[in-house]
This record gives sequence, structure tokens and C-alpha cells, in this order.
Amino acid sequence: MDSTPDIDRFDSRRSTVYAQNGVVATSQPLAAEAGVTMLREGGNAFDAAVTTAAALNVVEPMSTGIGGDVFALYHTADGDVGAFRSCGGAPAEATRDAVRERVGGDASAAMPSAGPLSVTVPGTVRGWERLLEDHGRRSLAAALDPAIEYATEGFPVSEVIAEMWTVAEALFDEADAREEYLLDGRSPEVGEMMRLPDLGSTFRTLAEAGADAFYEGPLADRIASAVRERGGLLAADDLAGFEPEYVDPVSTTYRGAEVYELPPNNQGLIALEALNIAETVDAGSYAYDSVERVHYFVESLKRAFHDGHHYITDPEFEAVPALGSKSYAADRATTVGQRAGSVSVGGPGAPPEDGDTVLLTVADEAGNVVSLINSIFGQFGSGVVVPGTGITLQNRGSSFSLDPEHPNRLEPGKRPFHTLIPGLVRFDRDDWAAFGVMGGSMQPQGHLQVLANLLDYDMPLQAAMDAPRWRYFENGSLAVEDRFPEGILPKLTRRGHDVTVRPPTAFGGGQITRLSGGVISGATEPRKDGVATGF
Repeated sequence: MDSTPDIDRFDSRRSTVYAQNGVVATSQPLAAEAGVTMLREGGNAFDAAVTTAAALNVVEPMSTGIGGDVFALYHTADGDVGAFRSCGGAPAEATRDAVRERVGGDASAAMPSAGPLSVTVPGTVRGWERLLEDHGRRSLAAALDPAIEYATEGFPVSEVIAEMWTVAEALFDEADAREEYLLDGRSPEVGEMMRLPDLGSTFRTLAEAGADAFYEGPLADRIASAVRERGGLLAADDLAGFEPEYVDPVSTTYRGAEVYELPPNNQGLIALEALNIAETVDAGSYAYDSVERVHYFVESLKRAFHDGHHYITDPEFEAVPALGSKSYAADRATTVGQRAGSVSVGGPGAPPEDGDTVLLTVADEAGNVVSLINSIFGQFGSGVVVPGTGITLQNRGSSFSLDPEHPNRLEPGKRPFHTLIPGLVRFDRDDWAAFGVMGGSMQPQGHLQVLANLLDYDMPLQAAMDAPRWRYFENGSLAVEDRFPEGILPKLTRRGHDVTVRPPTAFGGGQITRLSGGVISGATEPRKDGVATGF
């Protein structure tokens, strides 16, 4: 059977980008251009990654920012493979009883999905600074220059981001937040100029004084006060004690390639388990247009979701099983049948289904390949904006459980289950790609689909991004794009799947940059405003 897809029908009309000196791929063109400019001016892929991430805080502020966390996977010019994690834990005063008391709930109460109690210690600023100090050539001040310019001089709002911005109209009920992020009480329209002067001023402070200015002193006091005055538990001491860390990546092989992910507390093990189960049931051997292909990949993902959402947590507080091992997958694969299985994937630990984030990938001529992901979790995070700073604080604490028996239960200082997973894949000895797919629970299933497109169906990079996607939701429904091959939807229904059709924006936002044989290539997500650009 010929399993090769007809990629001509994938309708983004983009080509894979090829360049010799460097490529940046991300979800907003102005941010991508900032990163490429950094490369042109002598910075390497790490410098470009931080520059791009900082610019995204301005031009896509509902998805990312210095009030959130940052992670990276990378392959360096020296041949090192590394994983970097910069995410804070729950405040020292954040006990389950303290949260229940504030939400007025009994033993069955749940963590708030937003608001001050959902705020955890932000890791971004110290993370950016550490990456630059350890791997970059340029200073934090240089990396922040484009972000400062966009924030103070203004930028035109792009199409998808304008649509996402509308959530602020309902979320922000305080005058300072509305003044910072709305125009006369409304979100900016497509192409309308927007300025974020308070955020620009904060970036200027960080450029002059470094990351310590965020975690200690007057700014740290303002951040803590903003949370506590609204009923939260974050204290200045929580900020002062934060440090990023390097961790060992987790990996597996799939179709001869080695795939790297972040370990717990991130959900990288879900992507690895899904890949391993899919390989065991040979999901990628079926024709691309077949119902079998979709069915077996979905069933593999569902089991990985069930396991990850239950077990993944901060490993310093609770042991996490070896979900990414081949032996574990072999056992789970025995439960996959020809019909859709009833597999629970929700509960504490399951990420919100309307969240988003930003991902960027960079490769440079020296041989550095970087996948970096930055987020404040839900759109505009917790909804808490620190007055006069433009800082929107994340709502990562909403992933905790208040159930004392759950592995991901809330405890002081503990890091929550984290959705953010940059990806890295080694196709061959000198053939590396940084990749990822944004969007909460879409991330591991996006990894699964993009990698299958590349490794099972030999698609070019851009086609692998363009290809129509599916997405499994916590309520048990299987969403697909309306571009799916004709006839697959009723066949999926007959196999027991609850199929719905959703718009393209429900299926995440991917980026990929590849370095192979001295040539750099890249592709971007057609479901976002972004671009892959190089020189």
C-alpha cells in the first residue's frame, strides 16, 4: 500500500525556508525579524532565541511574558545536547488548607483556574539571563533592545493575535490592567498600532540592572504586593530564592530518529510514551489517508495522556514512573484495539484546553540548534497585572490538585505539572532539528503528529506543519480540521470516536528549524501569524 500523502492539497501555499547563516521560526513576524537581526549582528542561536522571546512578550502579550516560565532544548555547536528549565514553584505559604480557606471550599474544592491564588514564581527573566551567560555572545540588554522599541514606539497588531487579544476585555476588571492592554476599553483591531509603555519601562530596568532587579528590591516587592493585595500568597522571599536549572533530557527512538523531550515536571514523557505506543502498534505503517492511521495514533495518545496527567509532577516531591520506556509502552499497547477505547484523560494535571503559549526555533551556521518555549499559561495568565509595570503573571498554579492523595497535589515550593515542551530530534549524526507545537494539551499530540509526518510519511518541513491535525479533548471528543481527507470522519465515528470539526486555531501552533549538511531550513505554523525567516 502506498502510504505517501498528496501534500499538494495542504493549502498554506508556503515553501520550506532555506538559508546558510541562520533561520528563526516563530508565531509573529516582528519577533522573528528581531531574532534574525540579532544573528546578523553577530549573535548566535541562543542570543536570537532570547531576543525573539522578549519581542514576543510585547507583540503577543496574551501568550507569553516575564511573568511566566521558560524552557529550552538545544544541540550546541560543540555537540552537547542539553535541557534547560526555568520555572518557579508554589509560594511558601501556599498550603492546601490556605487555598481552601481563601476559595471558601470544602474538601472537594479545586484550584482556581486564574486569579492571584494561581500565581507561581515566574522563571523567565533569570532563565533568559542564564542562557545568555552560559551559551550566548550578547548581553541581556542587547537582547531586550527590540522589545523595548516595540513596547515604547508601538507595533501594528497582527490578525490571529488581534482575535486572541479580545479575551482581555472580559478578563481585566481593574483600571491599571485595562489601561495597559486595552484601547478605550476594547482590544486592538487588526493592523492597529499598540504601545505598552509600562512594559517597555520594565524591560529598560532589566536591561540596566539585570535579572536581579526582577527578583529582589522594589520591583520584586511590587510583584508580591500585587498578588497579596488581591488575596494571593506570593511573597518577595519566594522571588528572591528562585534559580534556573539544567536537567537531563529524556528521549526515545522512533523510526531510527532520536527524539528528546523535557523530563517531569514537564509533560515530555507524554509525547515519548505516545510515540512508543504508536511504534509498537505500527500506526505509521498505514496509508496517510486511512482511518487506521488516525485511529491508532489517537489511541496511543489517549493512553499516554491518561498516564501523564496522573503521574507527572515535580520529581523532588513524588517519584514519576518511567512512562517513556519501550517496555512500559509495550504493556500499554496491548490495550489498543480496533475500536476507540474508553480512556480518562482529565482531572488534576490536565492542562486547560483554551491555553496558548509561544514557541520559537533557531539554528545558526556555527551548529547551534535551539527550541525555546515561553508562556504565562492561559491567555493573559492569571489576569493579575502588576500596576505600572505591564507584567502579567502566569496561572501555572491552576494545574495543582487540592486532593492530598494526588501526585500533583499542591505543596509549598513545589513546581506544578507543566505543559511546556520544546522538542529536539536527531535524524542522523549531523542532522538536527528543533521543533515544537504550542497550545496546552495540544503540545504532546502535536509533537506526535509532526514527527509522524516527517518520519513515517517523509514530508518536507513546511508540509509537516501544514498537514491537517486532530486533537483529543478531555471530554472524550476527537476534534479534526475540516481539511481532513474525505471519508475519514464517518469511518472514525463508526470506530467509536466522538468526532467534531473545529477551526484551525484549535490545533496549536508549530515551528521547526533544521540543520543538515551545512544547510539550515525552517517552517512555520499556517494557523498563526508567524514566519520562518533566515539569511
